[in-house]
Amino acid sequence: MIEMPDTDALRRIRRVALGDFVHRSALRFPERIAVVDGDTRLSYREFDARSSRFAHHLIGAVGSGRQIGMLCANSADMAVAYNGIHKSGNVWVPVNIRLDVASIDYILRHAEVSAVVVDEAFHAAPGIAGMLAALGVPLIVTMTGQAGSAIAGATTLAQAEEGQSAELPDIGIDGNAAALIMYTSGTTGHPKGAVHSHASVAAAVMGNMAGFEITERDVFSGVLPLFHCAQHALVATVHAAGACAVLLRGFVPDEVRASIRKEKYTAFTGLPMMYGALLADPAFRCDDHMRLCIYAMAPIPKPLIPQIAERMSSNVQLATGQTEMYPGTMTFRPLEHPGLDANYWGVSLPHNETAVMDDEGNLLGEGQPGEIVHRGANAMLGYFKDPAATAAAQKHGWHHTGDLGMWGPGGQMMFLDRKKDMIKTGGENVASVKVEAVLLSHPGVAMAGVIGMPHPHWTEAVCAFVVKKPGAELDEVSVLAHCRAHLGDFEVPKLVQFVDQLPATSTGKVQKHRLRQQFADLARQVFGA
Repeated sequence: MIEMPDTDALRRIRRVALGDFVHRSALRFPERIAVVDGDTRLSYREFDARSSRFAHHLIGAVGSGRQIGMLCANSADMAVAYNGIHKSGNVWVPVNIRLDVASIDYILRHAEVSAVVVDEAFHAAPGIAGMLAALGVPLIVTMTGQAGSAIAGATTLAQAEEGQSAELPDIGIDGNAAALIMYTSGTTGHPKGAVHSHASVAAAVMGNMAGFEITERDVFSGVLPLFHCAQHALVATVHAAGACAVLLRGFVPDEVRASIRKEKYTAFTGLPMMYGALLADPAFRCDDHMRLCIYAMAPIPKPLIPQIAERMSSNVQLATGQTEMYPGTMTFRPLEHPGLDANYWGVSLPHNETAVMDDEGNLLGEGQPGEIVHRGANAMLGYFKDPAATAAAQKHGWHHTGDLGMWGPGGQMMFLDRKKDMIKTGGENVASVKVEAVLLSHPGVAMAGVIGMPHPHWTEAVCAFVVKKPGAELDEVSVLAHCRAHLGDFEVPKLVQFVDQLPATSTGKVQKHRLRQQFADLARQVFGA
C-alpha cells in the first residue's frame, strides 16, 4: 500500500473549489464575455474581480464556513454574488423567490443563515421586509438603483465590493466541504435541504462539459431560474468552459426570441412549453447558429421534437437530474430513437451511473420495473439536519430517486412515474406520465396533468386535466377517442377536465398534490367516493 503525506501544499495544489472555475476561465479568456444581463456585459476579467471583491467582503463580515441565504432573480449581480460566496469558503443557500413568505422564512431559519443577499425589488414584496427584519442578519442588496439601496442598514453589493482586493482569496477550501444547500420543492411537509460539496457540483460540471460538448465558443441561455439546480448547473458549466451565459429574468416569448437572435445563442435550455411558445411564431428559426437544444423538467409533446430540429437545431437532447443528484444525470436523443416515446431518459452522463433496483436492493435487468437509482461523485452529501431522510435516500449504497423506471431496448432508460404518482386502478398500475404523453401527442393539447383520484370500485380512477391550445376545437369525446387509440382500456381516463392552467413549479413540473386538493370535491361528486 502506497502512503503519501497529506500536506498543506498538496491540498492547495489538488483542491476542488467552485469559485476557481471563474478564476481559471479569467486567466485563459480575460476579455471574453462571461455574463450578459440586458445592457450589462461582464468580461471574465470583470466577473472574476467582482466576485473576488465580494468574497473578501464576506470573509471580513461573517468569516468562512457560514451559510449565506440568497433571494434573487437571474442577474449579473446574482452570478457575481454566488461565485463570491463560493470563493469565500461560505455555503450558498439559494431560495425559490416564488415560494410563500412562510416557506422562505422556514428555509432561511432551518439553514441557519448568517447573512442574506436579496434583490431590492424582492425586498419590497409583501411580507419580505418584515420577515428579513425578524431574521436579524445582515443584508446585502443587489440590483439597486444608481443612488444605492433604500433599505435602512443594508449594504449594497457595490458597497460590499468597494475597496476590496480583486485577487482570489487565499483561504483553504476542502473539496468535500459543503458548497451549497439547495432546498427541494417540499410537495409534502417542509422542504429538505440537499447539501452538496464543491466536489459534487464540480463532478456534474465536468460531466456536463463532456456530455454536451460545451466549449468557450458557446453562448448558452439562462432563462430558467438560477436558484434551481438545473440552470445553476448549466451556467456553472458554461463558466468553467469560458463560455457566455445570457441571463433573463423570466420567459417572455418575444423577448427570448429577440435575445436568441441578438446574442446568437449556440444552445438553448427550456421547458417543453417554452419551445412550443417560441415556435408558435412561424417566422422564428435560428438554425444558422444554434447547435444544441436541451429540454427538461416535463414530458415533451412528440410532434414538437421535429419542429425544434427543423427550426432551431437538429441536436435535440433531454437532460435529467434532481436536486440531490446534481444535474445532469442522464440524457436522451429522441431523433436517434424515433421508435421510443417521450418518457425515455436515455443513458447516463459520464460522471455517474444508473441502475434499476427492487425494494430489497437487487439490481434489475431489461424490462423489469423498479426504482431508478444513481451513484457517482455528483451525489449530495445528505439532507441538512435530517439523518433519517439521508439514510433512506442512500440505502444499499445508491442514491434513491423516488422515480420508477426500467431498462428498455439498447440500454435506454424508460421513466415510468414518480413512486407516489403511480395510479393503482382495478388491480393494474397506470403510469401517469404515459397517459400524459398520449394526451400531449394530441394536436389540440397544450399541457396535461394526470392523477389518480379515489373511486369506490376501481380504488383509484385515472383523471386527466387538460389545457387546450389557443383556438383548438377540443372536447371530452375527442380526447377520450384519442386515448383509446393509444392506451389500454384500464389506462384511459375516467374523467377529463379542461382547465385554463395547471398548478406548476417555476421549472414547469405539474404540482399533482395541488391538483388532488383542487379537484377533490369534483371527484367525489363524479365518482361518489
